[in-house]
Amino acid sequence: MPAISFKPKKITKKITSHLSPRATDVIMNRFGLTEDGKKKTLEEIGKKYSITRERVRQVEDAALNLIKKSSAYKAEQAVFDELRQLIHKLGAIVAEHELLSHISKDPATQNHIQFLLELGDSFKKHRENEHFHARWSVDDDMTDKIHDTLRKLYSSLKDEDLIPETEMIKKFFDHMKDISEEYRDEEIVKRWLSMSKTVAKNPLGEWGKATSPNIRTRGVKDYAFLVMRRHGSPMHFKEVADAISKTFGKKTHYATCHNELIKDSRFVLVGRGMYALSEWGYKTGIAREVIQDILKREGESLSKDEIVKRVMKERYFKKNTILVNLANPQYFKKNKSGLYSAA
Repeated sequence: MPAISFKPKKITKKITSHLSPRATDVIMNRFGLTEDGKKKTLEEIGKKYSITRERVRQVEDAALNLIKKSSAYKAEQAVFDELRQLIHKLGAIVAEHELLSHISKDPATQNHIQFLLELGDSFKKHRENEHFHARWSVDDDMTDKIHDTLRKLYSSLKDEDLIPETEMIKKFFDHMKDISEEYRDEEIVKRWLSMSKTVAKNPLGEWGKATSPNIRTRGVKDYAFLVMRRHGSPMHFKEVADAISKTFGKKTHYATCHNELIKDSRFVLVGRGMYALSEWGYKTGIAREVIQDILKREGESLSKDEIVKRVMKERYFKKNTILVNLANPQYFKKNKSGLYSAA
């Protein structure tokens, strides 16, 4: 079912029909309402008519005012009411790219919608800035609340956070408690989130700070982090490369994957070609150093089996490798109860 009941190009033709040829040409080219759909700059149009940029702007402003005063424009108020109701239904404020793609995938039609939005008194355009994408609103109070909530949400995030979408939506509602029931909708919140330039979603649908490499994936190591985090346990670098190719459609060579993992502090080599994430608590170092670290952390003697069990949680060593190191009296000593401690 189409998002709108009217044909934007037809409405444009009706409400511009009374303009002079030059005014029509300026409006059509400024908003990309021509056959090629290309928007032209003030300078480009000025060259065509041998007039200044400022004069083109004056012609444009005068034409828009003429349209708004015309009977043809007033006769089409149902169209502007429909657009206002649509934006209200989408959340009272919506990113321009979301709104236009919701109405039509055709770029030429989108240009006509933008033109109608510029004309309508009900619509307020918010220009793109460092925090938000360009967006349109129909309710000032709601707009202020959404902007404020998105800023608070960003401030609550740590650089390394990766949050599932359902949890991100819950966080949004936690920051914005006084919200009417009509807006307690996951799809609406996702639209609001998409307005932000400071929070974003990665290719696996997890949210976090837009600047985080876990969100703005830039190459093999970032993709590797995401697939390993989803896997939840150590993987061989060949498995990681295969998972990147399968999950993201990015053909990854084994050697490239191995080289990227070994030089990134987010990953730990825990065995022959096996990698884990540092955040899982895995440690670098040879078997002896891992055993020493465990005994130091515990502050007490441990049995052989307990040491093997704990080492295996942190590194992928063969059991015999651990036992050989443990038997070295230079580094470890065994008491009468058979418990080991650092020498």
